[in-house]
Amino acid sequence: ARGVVSPTSELCNGLGLLQTNKFAGLSRSRSLLRNKRIKNVGKRHKCNSCNASADSRSKLGRKSDVISRVVANPTGELALSSEQLVYNVVLKQAELVKEQIKAKDYNEAKPPDTVVPVTLGLLSEAYNRCGEVCAEYAKTFYLGTMLMTPERQKAIWAIYVWCRRTDELVDGPNASHITPKALDRWESRLEDLFNGRPFDMLDAALSDTVSKFPVDIQPFKDMIEGMRMDLRKSRYQNFDELYLYCYYVAGTVGLMSVPIMGIDPESQATTESVYNAALALGIANQLTNILRDVGEDARRGRVYLPQDELAQAGLSDEDIFSEKVTDKWRYFMKKQIKRARSFFDEAQQGVTQLSSASRWPVSASLFLYRQILDEIEANDYNNFTKRAYVSKSKKLVSLPVAYAKSLVSPSRNGALSKALEV
Repeated sequence: ARGVVSPTSELCNGLGLLQTNKFAGLSRSRSLLRNKRIKNVGKRHKCNSCNASADSRSKLGRKSDVISRVVANPTGELALSSEQLVYNVVLKQAELVKEQIKAKDYNEAKPPDTVVPVTLGLLSEAYNRCGEVCAEYAKTFYLGTMLMTPERQKAIWAIYVWCRRTDELVDGPNASHITPKALDRWESRLEDLFNGRPFDMLDAALSDTVSKFPVDIQPFKDMIEGMRMDLRKSRYQNFDELYLYCYYVAGTVGLMSVPIMGIDPESQATTESVYNAALALGIANQLTNILRDVGEDARRGRVYLPQDELAQAGLSDEDIFSEKVTDKWRYFMKKQIKRARSFFDEAQQGVTQLSSASRWPVSASLFLYRQILDEIEANDYNNFTKRAYVSKSKKLVSLPVAYAKSLVSPSRNGALSKALEV
């Protein structure tokens, strides 16, 4: 079984990361730190609309109101749609941020006196290791984090590494040995680190991060649920099912990150709308991953496409396994790409609401991932045997464009302000 999920074993998580138990002694001081929870870093978000009713969802992006959406469950009874279930998580995280804002002005976080110098030294080493992993596996994003304040920078690294380790459980070299019970142990370990009891070096970095920022544990648990879904499910009957999966494995990252990124003090958007945009970016990225990797997933026996929409286009799993690009496939792919772009559009409207130092890495991620959809089209929708990717030259062109757009403050974006009216 994969060692990374066992709190009683030495860790070797498939990334080749050197693990250590030397943070076991952090429990007492981290618990004290947790009790003296430090507020988010940066200036206070002055948006008066943050006190708006939770029912006043922003008009960002798509026109549909998820609050009113219901679906029929197998028994014929009406139930909440996946979008509404996810939106409830958004509201919970946004409310946590509001409470933090009301409780205390944001100040640059300082280590509490309860942490002894040797602990601080080990913690610094932990964050540095997280930065190294981020630099190795997410080069463009890592470059963008260089613009952030040191505290935010380290926190984003810690979250990135935890997400990567979690993903590696079911998609790494030892994935065949992972069981639901192993994921249960990983979730128990998550709860421990949120309670100030990290098991290893990388856990300690995240434990410190969640003690300083208003980060809720639910998106982290939901990501683990996405890993469970990958163990038991390889088909999705409709987009409602696929949406929930995309939230679990990618949309959660947006909800984890916004408290770290911070909201621009000039923003007039509701806190909920900013979280909705972050959620949309995660959904868009995952849908893009799915469309890029259709052939690769099919060779693993997986089809991450809505079965009902395939049928409506006159397609089936067998058409995917045959790896033939037909007019029916092109028609189907055009609709899927259009949907992914609509989520990118929603996300784009929210990027300018983030703190100025956090916009570039998010803008760069959005720009580069969106271009993968262009490359699928350029490949004549052959995502069976051709892998769509953005060339280095195109990346070099996109980065300064993303940076220029990140300089636009919310107060200067009149069109956005109108779109965010509630």
